[in-house]
Amino acid sequence: MEEAKMARKALIWSMVMGLALGFISNHVYGDHSLVGQFSGSHYHDQVRKLQAFKDSFTQPSIAPSPSYTQQPQAAFSARVYHVTSYGADPTGRKDSTEALLRAISDAVQGSSEGLLMEGIKNLGGAQVSLEGGNYLISRPLRLPATGLGNLMIHGGTLRASDDFATDGYLIDLSASSTSNNNEENGGSSMGAQLSSSSSYNYEYITLKDLMLDSSYKGGGIAVRNSLRTSIDNCYIAHFSSNGILVQGGHETYIRNSFLGQHITAGGDHGEKMFSGTAISLMGNDNAVTDVVIFSAAIGILVSGQANIISGVHCYNKATGFGGAGIYLQLPGLTQTRIVNSYLDYTGIVAEDPVQLHISNTFFLGDAYIVLKSINGVANGINIVDNMFCGSDKGVDIVQLDQSKGQFKDIKQVVIDRNNVKGMNIKATVARGSVNGAGNSWVVDFNRVLVFPNLISHVQYSLSSTSSRFPNHALRNVSNNQVQIQTSLNVSASVFVTVDQWVAN
Repeated sequence: MEEAKMARKALIWSMVMGLALGFISNHVYGDHSLVGQFSGSHYHDQVRKLQAFKDSFTQPSIAPSPSYTQQPQAAFSARVYHVTSYGADPTGRKDSTEALLRAISDAVQGSSEGLLMEGIKNLGGAQVSLEGGNYLISRPLRLPATGLGNLMIHGGTLRASDDFATDGYLIDLSASSTSNNNEENGGSSMGAQLSSSSSYNYEYITLKDLMLDSSYKGGGIAVRNSLRTSIDNCYIAHFSSNGILVQGGHETYIRNSFLGQHITAGGDHGEKMFSGTAISLMGNDNAVTDVVIFSAAIGILVSGQANIISGVHCYNKATGFGGAGIYLQLPGLTQTRIVNSYLDYTGIVAEDPVQLHISNTFFLGDAYIVLKSINGVANGINIVDNMFCGSDKGVDIVQLDQSKGQFKDIKQVVIDRNNVKGMNIKATVARGSVNGAGNSWVVDFNRVLVFPNLISHVQYSLSSTSSRFPNHALRNVSNNQVQIQTSLNVSASVFVTVDQWVAN
């Protein structure tokens, strides 16, 4: 590259010198030139002109800097709607409800990029930016109509005012928004213009990087009958009902967030009084991932099917104070997976669990799992590969609540391979042994087996040091005890394995 530049400069210089010699020759020896008229001053003047001509080839030209006129900031730029441009007060001293609603209204009325699901308008990724401000609101923030998607609200704090309705949510994605906004706007036609033919309210709405302070007036976020909603990196506090409510719809993803009715880091003197629910899942196919719940009566309440909970840390309200980390309230069709989580002094309750999987989860502080009978059903349960740590108070890691009736329909239940320290191990698979002399050996498994009077399979071996080896048989299985009997009195060791597996 450098050699090419040098060659180009040499070529230009030779051209200039050639032109200069020709120019001088024409003046000295031309037909119309006069000897003596080509003076020294004239010669130097011509050389200066030639040098300037040469420099025009060899020196880079510098274009004059364009002049920019500072434009006043518009209400939105590149489909990012800045709420302070609508009059929102980022200091939180004045009510910003109306300004925020105007920003949201403009965002959803922007140009459309076609449809997502049928009847859902694609807003193209429009954003409502809270600009890092703290905004006081006196009523829920709702979209002006249903049938909208691909919208983000992010980057600031919302705080409920003293007159915020106790049954409201700071951000409410619900179908009632159209009628409410029409009433408030004196019958505005916007809702009618944006009305949707979709069976879902919204799709792909993202709520991100928000702090929501409900001021003990209602809840934080409500997502109703919506698709693929994302709640990411949010801090939700001071709710009196639910931190997040998901009702109907599909695939709301709640991740990387923190929820607590009271802001605490554990050991709170008022823990007995904690109320409310941090997350209520009343819909199907949702995911709660990498979430911390630090205060509430119930951490996660699940009453919908096919949900997954992963990487969740619950220390919301201790079981000893009547709290529950995760409560599964869908008797007969649970279909819930709880994996890689941390139940910290608060446990899991499952009503009539059917298709429930709990694994790779740590239970600390005598936290345990309760299988609660409603109609006596327990089918398709895996509680495996977990860790339990307690304080040697004799607490069972898995317990039955049969206050409303015994479990009668028990099938495909596996509780096994859990490691336990300072608590009582409970399982559906157990191993035991007995040594002695005689002709009858009984191994009692009540201390370990979860379900009473239920042994489905038995395997045993008998080892004797007597000179005569006796005949032996499994004589009786009842009340979770196994009896082995021999034809002779012998000194023997009996090893027994049982399980409570019942196939369909």
